[in-house]
Amino acid sequence: MSDDGGLWLLALGPAGAVALYWGLYRFYRNTDKSHAFEHETDVVAKPVTGSDRKIDTVQGTRRASIEGDNVRQYRKRVGRLRRDAG
Repeated sequence: MSDDGGLWLLALGPAGAVALYWGLYRFYRNTDKSHAFEHETDVVAKPVTGSDRKIDTVQGTRRASIEGDNVRQYRKRVGRLRRDAG
């Protein structure tokens, strides 16, 4: 094997790695197909609606539980799946 023939074979490895990396980068990043979301998308802001009505006040740890909790009512909290016999 001459020195000329071996040199191109050695150069083929790094060149193939660069080509593979470039191809995978383009495939996964879609750099040629992406669009500028900030420039091409029109987002219209609207005023906030709602109310700030105060419902209840809890100070410190006077209440240890939430009103209406169902922690100990297992049958009510966890529903059983029914299987059709047909």
